[in-house]
Amino acid sequence: MNCITIDDEEMARAIITQMITVYPELNLMQEFPNAMQAIKFLNNNDVDLIFLDIHMPDFTGFDFIQSLKNPPKIILVTSDKKFAIEAFEYECIVDYLVKPITGDRFQKAIQKANAYKITSKATEIKQIVEDNANEFYINIDRRLIKIEMASVNIVEAKGDYIHIKTESKNYVVHSTLKKIEDKLPKDLFLKVHRSFIINTKKIIDIKDNSVLIAKDVIPVSRSNKTELLKRINVL
Repeated sequence: MNCITIDDEEMARAIITQMITVYPELNLMQEFPNAMQAIKFLNNNDVDLIFLDIHMPDFTGFDFIQSLKNPPKIILVTSDKKFAIEAFEYECIVDYLVKPITGDRFQKAIQKANAYKITSKATEIKQIVEDNANEFYINIDRRLIKIEMASVNIVEAKGDYIHIKTESKNYVVHSTLKKIEDKLPKDLFLKVHRSFIINTKKIIDIKDNSVLIAKDVIPVSRSNKTELLKRINVL
């Protein structure tokens, strides 16, 4: 698999180069300190995999990807965790490595790249989603906080914000209910009211047009009650 590295830090390129030498299936063709040089190289050479830094002086890693008509598989390499969610919007991105990189984590990324070699694009996207289906991240005070899907009880819309209530803690995030609804697995979560999404596995009691989850009584609209009753196992 022909590969290149793009990183403005010489030491970072040297570390990736050293790690690449461990894998005989990887052929390092060239390394570049900036995106512009790499683009010129890609115009004349076939590359299967790119190790790409996000933060660079001339182009960000995402700018670079958008400049390519048919980008090869890409493993992002960065010291910044906050772009992980955005990264998975790109079909070509195989994995997201956070510096400093361990040998085990690098090996997992290469395994993913090798697996993508024999799968269709649709399967690649499905695999990315499945790898991250049990968790999501929210941005709180410039920190990415991981939340396990199964721990979420309720998501409530309040103006321009949403309240995420989990088993142990509550979070307030500047977002919309629609945006988070699209990211939550449909087999676990259901929008029961214009302002509420619930984890159907956490329902304790259903009475009239409301459900009890933990200590919260959540209204259920008439239009959504039928779907809710389909989701639960009634004897």
